[in-house]
Amino acid sequence: MPYLSTVNDLVAGSVGGAAQVLVGQPLDTVKTRAQIAPKGMFKGPMDVLAQTVRKEGFFALYKGMASPLLGIAGVNSLLFASYVYSKRIVSPFPQLSLKEIAIAGAMAGAANAILASPVEMFKVRMQGQYGAATDKKLRDVAKEMWRDWGFRNGVMRGYWVTFAREIPAYAGFYTAFEFSKRKFQSKYGDKVPVWALLASGSTGGIAYWLSCYPLDVIKSRIQLRQTPPIGKPWKYMTNEIKMVIAESGIAGLFRGLSPSLLRTIPAGASTFAAFELTREFLTESTGA
Repeated sequence: MPYLSTVNDLVAGSVGGAAQVLVGQPLDTVKTRAQIAPKGMFKGPMDVLAQTVRKEGFFALYKGMASPLLGIAGVNSLLFASYVYSKRIVSPFPQLSLKEIAIAGAMAGAANAILASPVEMFKVRMQGQYGAATDKKLRDVAKEMWRDWGFRNGVMRGYWVTFAREIPAYAGFYTAFEFSKRKFQSKYGDKVPVWALLASGSTGGIAYWLSCYPLDVIKSRIQLRQTPPIGKPWKYMTNEIKMVIAESGIAGLFRGLSPSLLRTIPAGASTFAAFELTREFLTESTGA
């Protein structure tokens, strides 16, 4: 049954996303803290890692993990459905050009921002706590943001910069993934080896970050702020970029990039492995 096959894909995608969070969260915490920490607090990503483990313990690297774990089913389902639908809008033919893949990926990214933004906002605010007695739990952060700022300025804080980030990010991700996979298909045919799919996924992940990283830095800073941004989105994003450059130069827009790139390999491998194993199990169980 077609609908069962779709459900199996969505469930497998959620399990794969959860595996990605579990494996990739420590490096994500290092990345986020490198982006948002006050100037001079850390010397670099390795210092973020060392200080976090020394002062707060190993499990501090998993701060903020609950938010993406709780939201991963919705985020992955929305992204999957949006990408499939976007490809149909872009072209009636099943084999899209890389340019068309980029457009469909950009459209899917734009749709994905509606869920990715609040999930990441809560994650960032948890990761921006450094082990003080006043640190809050996720439910307290959620209550505070809703009580003090409401839906638009609280829960959805950073939506427009997330929207701006996701468009080039997923255009880059899907284009690089398809380019790499098609290169392997030209050599191995339709049955591409697992390692080749893992390599393609990693290529897509690297392209994702290289396509959008300065916007991710801006997003993290805006979402951590005590007060919501004021004015038109393009204005406060531009002002934030100017502030980063004034504080740390152009390099400030790329703080935390190295752990993001390193994270793509184990996170991508775990995502694919969990997805394929879950889908295989569900296919055998349901016959779809």
